[in-house]
Amino acid sequence: MSNNFMIRSLTNNDIPYITKLAIKENFAPGLGDVNIYRNTDKQGLWVGCLNSKVIGCIAGIKYNQNYGFVGLFIVDDRFRGKGFGLQLWKHIINHLKHVNCLGIEAAPDRITDYQTWGFMPSSITTRWRIDSTVKPDLKDSYSININDYLLLEGSQIPQDIIQKYDSTKEYTPRPHFLSDWLSNTDGKVLALVNQSGICVGFGRIRTCLLKEGRGHRIGPLIADNHDLACFLLQNLIKQFPGIILVDSPGINIDANILFTNLNFQPISYTVRMYKGEQPTISMKEIYGLACLELG
Repeated sequence: MSNNFMIRSLTNNDIPYITKLAIKENFAPGLGDVNIYRNTDKQGLWVGCLNSKVIGCIAGIKYNQNYGFVGLFIVDDRFRGKGFGLQLWKHIINHLKHVNCLGIEAAPDRITDYQTWGFMPSSITTRWRIDSTVKPDLKDSYSININDYLLLEGSQIPQDIIQKYDSTKEYTPRPHFLSDWLSNTDGKVLALVNQSGICVGFGRIRTCLLKEGRGHRIGPLIADNHDLACFLLQNLIKQFPGIILVDSPGINIDANILFTNLNFQPISYTVRMYKGEQPTISMKEIYGLACLELG
């Protein structure tokens, strides 16, 4: 192991290279994602440097004292097996050592490694894919009276209603992340409100970077029930033809049914793991995660 390895905070100049690493690992990062991660926790993103050259990265986002999340853990494959990843890992675990619960999305071949650090499997997260230019037959499979709801888009949406709605669905409030995520000019945000003006679901679709070019990712996708989620999902899809990805928590069985019915195909999975007291909040209304890197 080289003595010329050091860990420092991520800077703007690092973002293009980190984004390239994420594309190579099939993370499918969205445009501007890494910068939003950093804004969520100014001390949460780190890079590992060998002889002053960045060769890896890791995120350890502290939402509050009760909850944090580890993600974006990558070492350039040319430098693996030399202990640099372990140093990044130890750094972030120490950085978050006083947080009561830590989450991570684990690749299947890393589950055993993370268990040795006290992380325990919770549920499977499935990545779904559709090419809507090849399979455009998105049948109306919802049974709601859409006249009972108003579909809002972008600047039409009062952000406070989404913040309030999201805070009841997530383990911990995430106002900074959500504000940046939803105000990003890339893609589109849709929200459904009922006749009382109360939010009953919302979703975002954004451009993502794939090995084979560009596609789109949907997330978050949160709704009170299957039918509302279906209506939102179809309205997001039809505006952005091409390859579309979404990551759904396996603990929400309805999500599997929804994506299967709409011709999505499961292409990979990760395992949500927790260290410490696991979140008790239900995920039955979460159909798509905002991103795997921040939970």
